[in-house]
Amino acid sequence: MAKRTKSGTGPQPGQPISLRTLGEYLNLSSATISLVLNNAPGVRSIPQETRDRVTEAAAKFDYRPSFYARSLRKRQTFSVGVLVPDLNDHYSTQVLTGVEEYLIEEGYFYLTASHRRKPDLIEEYPRLLMDRSVEGFILIDTVLEHSLKLPVVAVAGHRKIEGVTNVVLDQRRAAELALRHLVQLGHRKIAFMRGGSHSSDADERWECQMTVARDLKLEVPPELTVQIQLRDSTPQLGFGLVNELVDRGADFTAVVCYNDESAFGAIRALVDHGLRVPEDVSVVGFDDIQGAAYHNPSLTTIRQPLRQMGVVAARILLQRIRGQATFPDAVPILPELVIRESTCPPGPRRARGKRN
Repeated sequence: MAKRTKSGTGPQPGQPISLRTLGEYLNLSSATISLVLNNAPGVRSIPQETRDRVTEAAAKFDYRPSFYARSLRKRQTFSVGVLVPDLNDHYSTQVLTGVEEYLIEEGYFYLTASHRRKPDLIEEYPRLLMDRSVEGFILIDTVLEHSLKLPVVAVAGHRKIEGVTNVVLDQRRAAELALRHLVQLGHRKIAFMRGGSHSSDADERWECQMTVARDLKLEVPPELTVQIQLRDSTPQLGFGLVNELVDRGADFTAVVCYNDESAFGAIRALVDHGLRVPEDVSVVGFDDIQGAAYHNPSLTTIRQPLRQMGVVAARILLQRIRGQATFPDAVPILPELVIRESTCPPGPRRARGKRN
């Protein structure tokens, strides 16, 4: 491996910086420089002094290895596609934080598409991202109808589809934590908020809640159930539904909300009707988004480790892309009950106030 103690003449102003020009400047082969800059196997055989000269010269002339050349050489694009319902959705953004954290560490880039839960976009976006040569997909709270040609990891996916690994919360355990907490406080008249069919968690969460309610000998009459229809991830999800419950005279001392956003809306609706939370009605959320601890009152909720779920999803996807491991159809994640200010034992009955 030829080298000399003094470097040659540097590139002329405006001259493109390539492995060849760096090689001429350092009097080293392009292969040696490539090994060092890509930290490739075999780089340890190159003296540390030489490695230092290469990295110093690359920094001096602001040389960066060609992404396209590396992609062609390795037949990889080092990019994945991520589908989310809405980039403003607190659930999705917290999962994305974990996805991004892991992909950055592994040198991967991701392209994000927000489909607004529109079936045509859920169908079209994977094709558009495959045209951009992504190596796999992470789907966050996205209902997939069929398999794709690339590895897929779905966060909150519940459908058994070939080629899809589902990272899912243990919904049965979550239902047990929420309902046992309320029952132990003394609540028996509990209202339930069911998620809309557009949400991938909705059906399984509801089925698990009803199963646990039966186990606890809790009656769930139709007049104490409401279903989310809106597709926006805002407090409006729960505001209108709880208004509806109170306006029709439903008798309940607690409400189990579909998620934290709907719980915020539920609390506002109860307050507007002159009811106190939790003294008159206890409220339980789901997800433990960042605002849950700072709401007034702070929200008792089921915590999904959303950032961790994103990390797990990204790690599994890259392992599948690299053929490093096989995985079952579903990878379960355990929930946690976080008890805050929005729940307490039921108090003496009081008249339901009306909004001003």
